[in-house]
Amino acid sequence: MARLVVIGGGAAGMSAASAARRTDPNLEIVVAEATGYASWGLCGIPYYIAGTVHDHEDLISIRPERFREERRIDLRLHTAATGIDPTDRTVRLRTPDGESTLTYDRLVIAAGASPVVPPLPGVDHERVFVIRAMEEVIRLRRLIDAGQVRRCVVVGAGYIGLEMADALVERDCSVTVVEMLERVMTNLDPSMSSLVEQVVHRHVDLLLSSGLVSMSAGDDGLVCTLGDGRRVDADAVVLAVGVQPTSTIAARAGAEMTTKGALVVDGHMRTTLPGVFAAGDVIAAPHRLLAEPTFVPLAPTANKTGRVAGTVAAGGEARFEGIVGTAVAKVFELTVARTGLTLAEATDAGLEAMATNTRAASRARYYPGTKPTDTRLVYRGDGRLLGAQMVSEDPAAAKRIDVVAAALHGGFGVTDLADLDLSYAPPYAPVYDPLLRVAHAAARDLKSAD
Repeated sequence: MARLVVIGGGAAGMSAASAARRTDPNLEIVVAEATGYASWGLCGIPYYIAGTVHDHEDLISIRPERFREERRIDLRLHTAATGIDPTDRTVRLRTPDGESTLTYDRLVIAAGASPVVPPLPGVDHERVFVIRAMEEVIRLRRLIDAGQVRRCVVVGAGYIGLEMADALVERDCSVTVVEMLERVMTNLDPSMSSLVEQVVHRHVDLLLSSGLVSMSAGDDGLVCTLGDGRRVDADAVVLAVGVQPTSTIAARAGAEMTTKGALVVDGHMRTTLPGVFAAGDVIAAPHRLLAEPTFVPLAPTANKTGRVAGTVAAGGEARFEGIVGTAVAKVFELTVARTGLTLAEATDAGLEAMATNTRAASRARYYPGTKPTDTRLVYRGDGRLLGAQMVSEDPAAAKRIDVVAAALHGGFGVTDLADLDLSYAPPYAPVYDPLLRVAHAAARDLKSAD
């Protein structure tokens, strides 16, 4: 019987294993997961910390026993893959009981991404968290529940850092956010990230252009020392300075990698190693607007690429057509969303691009709950859409950005977006939706530029 081995039991890995089972009912499938949890919602961490999600078990999508009994997948928890030999087609595994070797006919690497942990003094302190493994998340939540975390330092002002700051404020913690760069959310253009920054300042002590240099035990918790000499006391420190592909074993085996360490795959999720596929946060996904694969670690891509990898590895037909980098985050009262390219990203890619900003009502002007929605549209000089960013207190921005994502997949231009027949009713949108308003404004800017 042929054997498929999957490294990683996260979204991509379990999607791959499940798709493989649907494709081949007789295939032997083994999943090696290094931690004690599989198939759980990493993106739900801030909401579990905040108490919105009451029990960590609620983050688990499918229980291990269901994979084992209903899908006949040999899910092995606390089993870390330490190396692969593509010539012999073997995987080296390490468990609490020792080391072993497992042969495979096909292999899917879905090891995910690992948090970047700067080599700072004190980084190994038990009150320093990187928030990636369920066990660590549970430990932080228990400390908060016990009233042992009242002051917290969050290092990093990207999506994860600001979502965690939001969650900790929700638990009545005094939060200091330390960011080495000069602004928050650098995956937005400055005109949009500045809107987010204004709101963040209202809820936490935000220290920009300020790096953390060390952490040490103090008389009452931790003492965080910053590059300018300032010291901040904390009961806990959350490091959220980014993630990197967990691709070491594939690199050692000779797989082709990008300069940022992500695995290179084709549309069928094949790596350059024979019989080896990859999916999820470990890969550089094909980008529909750029000429090269891009490392964009997001859950929808992990699930989709996992399904493709598992299907093809099991002998089926599937293809992943690429991403446009659509993402959304809740940052205190704001919904912050983006898709496609920012103006900075487009310029860095060598594209001649323009951008237009507008502010419009999220619903009919007279309807209760109407909020301003700031929208930035990025497009080429010929009108072809390249991306959009939205910031609003109205959660509908999360779905409005999806309209632009669909338009990017369809190759729309500015006038195509302006002509869309979008829904209207006072509780949901004005007659001219914020997307229509920014598209009309962009069309005027294009005409003025001629």
